[in-house]
Amino acid sequence: MMVQLQKEDKFNFAPKKFNMWIFIFTSFMLFAAFTSGFIVYSGGKKHAINVILPQSLMYSTVVILLSSVTLFLASRAAKSLSFSKQKLFLWLTLVLGVAFFALQLYSCSKLIDMGVYFINPNAAQSFVYVFIAMHLIHIIAALLLLLNTIKGSYSDIPQAKNLFKMEMTSIFWHFLDIVWIYLYVFLLLNQY
Repeated sequence: MMVQLQKEDKFNFAPKKFNMWIFIFTSFMLFAAFTSGFIVYSGGKKHAINVILPQSLMYSTVVILLSSVTLFLASRAAKSLSFSKQKLFLWLTLVLGVAFFALQLYSCSKLIDMGVYFINPNAAQSFVYVFIAMHLIHIIAALLLLLNTIKGSYSDIPQAKNLFKMEMTSIFWHFLDIVWIYLYVFLLLNQY
């Protein structure tokens, strides 16, 4: 019975993974559309934002990079059956993910302190908030997925399912890491 259940789980993994890739592709297209909109609005002018970005955005970039490292270590620990290490690195990833979220919100507050508002005559500045907000919505989804993976690591689930949860979480998390690096570099190139 258990072997058949594991076969059924493996059989159901492929459509779930396909759905994840479809979601990633649509998310990629969404961010591409926003950056394209920014370029069209600014007319391709450099320095369209006309403000120096808060340094907290750089710190948040370092934090999300570290979270990708801890998630990679969690995946490696899961594959080597080191479940205590897997849990430790998953929790570290969650903490870093929450820290990234908080740093992004702090960056928005710093932008407001600098007089950069969502509604203003320079819509290029509004795009900064759009980029951050859309990325944070995806981060919330990733944190929920991560919590589900943490929950699974404490449950008595088959190893194939544990590894699948790790893989799905890793795919999405690393994708968001790459998207943020892209957005951050894009914003740096268009700042003051």
